[in-house]
Amino acid sequence: MVMPGPRQPLEERRYPEPRPQPGGAVLETLASEVCGTDVHLHHGHLGTVPWPLIPGHVSVGRVLETNGPLLDVEGRAIETGAVVTFYDVFGICGACWHCTVAKAGTRCPSRRVYGITTSADEGLLGGWAERIEILPGVRLVPLPEGLSLEAFMGGGCGAPTGFHAVERAGIALGDTVVVQGSGPVGLSAAAFAQLAGALRVLVVGAPADRLEAARALGAEDVLDIDAERDPARRVAWVRERTHGRGADVVIEATGNPKAVPEGLEMTRDAGRYVVVGQYTDVGDVAINPHRHLNRRHVELRGCWGYEYTHLHRALLLMARHAARFRFERLISREYPLAGAAEGLAAMERAEVVKALIRP
Repeated sequence: MVMPGPRQPLEERRYPEPRPQPGGAVLETLASEVCGTDVHLHHGHLGTVPWPLIPGHVSVGRVLETNGPLLDVEGRAIETGAVVTFYDVFGICGACWHCTVAKAGTRCPSRRVYGITTSADEGLLGGWAERIEILPGVRLVPLPEGLSLEAFMGGGCGAPTGFHAVERAGIALGDTVVVQGSGPVGLSAAAFAQLAGALRVLVVGAPADRLEAARALGAEDVLDIDAERDPARRVAWVRERTHGRGADVVIEATGNPKAVPEGLEMTRDAGRYVVVGQYTDVGDVAINPHRHLNRRHVELRGCWGYEYTHLHRALLLMARHAARFRFERLISREYPLAGAAEGLAAMERAEVVKALIRP
């Protein structure tokens, strides 16, 4: 299923059966996610995109064919028939200033991402297809024991992204954490914040089914922004639950820039605020550097994407705590390949928490 360009209808196209390059593989696609990034892509909000493209940057597949031996990061062989996901980012050079000095691979200028910066003219490099070509150097990750396909895909790209945000937040044992946003990133951050030692997690978001999911994942309390539209009252709701101080940590996972000054107001003096949801440029917003940051001694951090380490560790934690969190419950609907446009529209309308394409 191909996205020809911004706002254009999806098109079903046929391609030759891929064959693996030396050091590569071919997967039979078992499931691929529909996420907010795909909506941003379709709206044309991601800047330079190599149209046309095959969406689906986080997927699970069965290894059909390899061209040479493949190993996981533990040195174990990955055989045909294995059920795997893969780190959708590739091309990180490991030699530029960002890679070697800043140790920030997410900012490497050579970085590319399946289903986002890969053209359909290059081959089957997205999950909304019956096959996925794994290029040489792309890291395959067998699903760990105890983690089902559905549980992993229930988290999808939101799981390692939320994990990264929690890592950036530096949550301490006993912290109170507020998560702004109840999409897959926010829900994953709420779960991982608890594992990082948060005593209490509060989630501010919408719609109601996503807030119910937040409660199921362990959020102590939730606030529906559709019911409470006054930002000042939402800030008061947080302060009422934190002895008037505000939260130790606030994680923004909304994608709405208006959430940022509001979230800073929810953060206590000398607290930490992490922005992970502003994946696209949807406008400016004003903050007061004196009142929001300097006088209150607040630490403000950005968080862009995730690296392999976040995917690897998120998978292990999801497997260990599968019975506790049951990420599979986040899957609202599944669609065949021909229903991809319907799934994309449902995600755009926030009718689903997580939607899957099952080619």
